[in-house]
Amino acid sequence: MYAVIRTGGKQYRVAQGDTLEIETIAGDPGASITFDDVLLVGDDGETRIGTPTVEGASVSGTIVNHGKHRKVIVFKFRRRKNYKRKTGHRQNFTRVRIDGITLN
Repeated sequence: MYAVIRTGGKQYRVAQGDTLEIETIAGDPGASITFDDVLLVGDDGETRIGTPTVEGASVSGTIVNHGKHRKVIVFKFRRRKNYKRKTGHRQNFTRVRIDGITLN
């Protein structure tokens, strides 16, 4: 069984046992969370598509840890104008393990 959930403005295809990195959410490592914004649930041959969400469907998970992604270098310059700027950015994330998909 798999599901498509929406969190942090992005959509993720998840199944039980998957580990994914999502936008930072509040909670301590080891805390359980529930995603109620389920857009699609697929099973053996049967697919339920929500309008916009599937009624009674939820995905439960556990927060594994919080961290930061690798640094992305942002370099701006204008040729012949003596303009150069170099900055970096590291996006925060939360690693979540999917424990189960429930469908009522």
